[in-house]
Amino acid sequence: MLLETKLPIQYIFTRILPDILRVLMISIVFQLLKKYFAADLPPIPLQLPTILGSSISLLLAFKIGQSYDRWWEARKLWGAIVNDSRTLVLQIKSFVRKDFLSLPAEDSPLKAIAYRQIAWCYVLGESLRGLDPTATLEKYLPEPELLYLRPQNNKALALLALHAEQIKTLHEQEALNTFQQVQLDSTLVRLCDSMGGAERIKNTVFPVTYRLLLHFFIYLFLLTLSLGLVETIGLWEIPVLLAIASTFFLLERTARYLQDPFNNYPTDTPVTAIARTVDINLKQLLQEAQVPAPLVAQQFYVM
Repeated sequence: MLLETKLPIQYIFTRILPDILRVLMISIVFQLLKKYFAADLPPIPLQLPTILGSSISLLLAFKIGQSYDRWWEARKLWGAIVNDSRTLVLQIKSFVRKDFLSLPAEDSPLKAIAYRQIAWCYVLGESLRGLDPTATLEKYLPEPELLYLRPQNNKALALLALHAEQIKTLHEQEALNTFQQVQLDSTLVRLCDSMGGAERIKNTVFPVTYRLLLHFFIYLFLLTLSLGLVETIGLWEIPVLLAIASTFFLLERTARYLQDPFNNYPTDTPVTAIARTVDINLKQLLQEAQVPAPLVAQQFYVM
C-alpha cells in the first residue's frame, strides 16, 4: 500500500516510459511529415481530438472507479479478518474451561488456536500473492499439523478445518458448551467468508478487452491531437503532447494496479502488514514476552 509520502519520480514514470517513448516517436514523425510533406497532411480540426479526449476521460473515470472498488473491497475484507482473528482468540480465552487453559503451553488449546490463526493470516496473504507459505507454516505449527497440510492445495482452508476439528474436540471434552461452540463456529464462518471474498477478487480478472480498447482509443486521440497541434503550434507540439499523454497513461496505469490488489506490488492491499498486526495482537493476548515489531515501511509503501 502506498503511504502518504512523496512518490519517487522514477517509480511513477518508469511504469509509463514505453508508452511515452511511442508518443515521442509519433510527435517526431509528424514533425518530419510537416517539414517535408506539409501539403499532403490532412487538416484536423482541434474539435475532433477534443471529443475523443472527453470520451476517453469518461472511460478512464469508469475504470478507475471500478478498480478502486476492487481495492477497497479487498481492504474491507482484510479489516474483517483482523476483527474476527481477535474475536476468535478472545472467545477461546473466555469460553474454554480454566483447567484446559491452564495446561502447559504445548498442550494449551488457546495457544494452539492463536498460533494457527496467526499462521492462517500470513498464509492467506502469501497464497493470494502466489508465494510459497511453507516457511510460515513451519514457524507456527507443530509437525502433526504440517503433515496434514502438506498435501492440501488450499492451505488456508485446511487451517480453518483444523480450527473446526479442535473446537469440536473441546466440545466433546465438555470444555465448551453447545452455545459457545455455535459462537465459535460463527466466527469461523465469517473468516471463511472473508477468505472466499479475497479469492474471488484474486481470481476474477478485469476484462482485458476493456484495457486494450482504452489503449487503442488513447493512441487514436494522441494521433489526431498531434496532427492538429503540429499545424498550429509547431515544435511546441512535442512537449504538449508528451504532457497530455503522461496524464492519460498515468491514470490508466494507476487503475490497472488498483484492480489487482494481491499481485505483490507497492499498490497492493498490505496483507503482510495486516497479518503482522494480528501476530502482535494475539501474542500480546497470550502474554508472551517475545512479540514482533510492526512491519517497517519500505521507502514509500508497506506490504
